[in-house]
Amino acid sequence: MSRNNIWYLPGPFHQYQENVKDLAREHGLVIVDANVAEGRKGAAKDVPEVTIRPELQALAVVVESGGLGQDVVDCLTDELGSIGGIIESFAVQSLERPAGELGETASRLFQVLEAVNAGVASLQRERDGEAQKVIALEQEKAELLKHVEALKAAAVDPEVEALKAALDKAGVTYRSNASKESLQKQVAELNQQ
Repeated sequence: MSRNNIWYLPGPFHQYQENVKDLAREHGLVIVDANVAEGRKGAAKDVPEVTIRPELQALAVVVESGGLGQDVVDCLTDELGSIGGIIESFAVQSLERPAGELGETASRLFQVLEAVNAGVASLQRERDGEAQKVIALEQEKAELLKHVEALKAAAVDPEVEALKAALDKAGVTYRSNASKESLQKQVAELNQQ
């Protein structure tokens, strides 16, 4: 015979004024979050009464048939529809203000999302400007490299080239980056032979 000692209590448990863990211990119960439990197998019949902390209690809108209550519901429904339209247009990256009068919350949401769009657009422009600077710097670098190569080619000393040609003609090897003095010494030794 199984004992029904499970207390199915909607979480989160810190929302209650009472210490639900202590209450469960006192009554020999095991607490299971009712929001995630699939069934109610083993549910206890006699469970302690608990109350939600006042600061966490949701405000309830009482709707009376006809009258002012229905107006409030209609107003909230319209506002919720406007908010849904704003969110959908933002999600597809084409923020659009819904037609008609917007409630305070929908209007504020639209302002916030407009500011977000403006910030993103500003960042995109800045990014594109930086990308253009990078392209310009790469082009400038390529031009500078061309100039460096031209300067290197122009910096060839004709006397060094003549010394290398004389050594090549005699079949004497030398280092390709040999100094002018080293080449002159080798040519002088060649002439002494």
